[in-house]
Amino acid sequence: MKIIKNEKLIARNSKIGNYISLSALVILGGGMYISFSKPEWFAYSIVCLVIGYILTQIGMYMGNRWGRSPRPDEKIDAGLKGLHSDFTMYHYVSPTSHLLVGPAGVWVLLPHHQRGKVEYNGKRWKLSGGGFVQSYMKIFGQEGIGRPDAEASSEIYSVQKFLEKNMADQEIPEVKAVLVFTSDDLELEASDSPVPAMKLKQLKEFLRQKTKERGVSQEQLKKITALFSAE
Repeated sequence: MKIIKNEKLIARNSKIGNYISLSALVILGGGMYISFSKPEWFAYSIVCLVIGYILTQIGMYMGNRWGRSPRPDEKIDAGLKGLHSDFTMYHYVSPTSHLLVGPAGVWVLLPHHQRGKVEYNGKRWKLSGGGFVQSYMKIFGQEGIGRPDAEASSEIYSVQKFLEKNMADQEIPEVKAVLVFTSDDLELEASDSPVPAMKLKQLKEFLRQKTKERGVSQEQLKKITALFSAE
């Protein structure tokens, strides 16, 4: 498998995350100082604490995605190691963050890092369990499960429109998505999900099975690979 990623974007956003986290510490420290040394400025200390908390959340999100190793792109690369060389993995160089193009078709990969239990009951997604660590992470830094099926539809649309714009004279292959849960500390019950959902360790075999269906022709594969490589 070939891997193409926007290293400059990753480095830049990692630095931004670090700056935000440092700013949050400074603001929180200022708020604490004001609350103890200037009680009459209580309102200002509250403002500092609120801003500091918000920046802390942003900094942790940025750090999890861009700074702390293994990052989502690194986890995906490790999970797909050994996949056939006809596959190309694009990180942050296409309309979606993680795009896999190969004999199995064009796939948007949507990594999720939640711990605990994730289930889909036919109508909505639910995140639960995980004990104290899970409860702590819900407050400090872990993203909620949200609506991954809606996110998948949006990402598919973005890639589809890009291909239609740049391959107007050719047949456009169907763009699909898969939800990839990267944490080992996860119980997943989503067999009825409208979008394929699986743990990272299952992804490679899933793609190998899809390869047998030949979701994209060799001509389309060459065109798409050239298109995203040029990006």
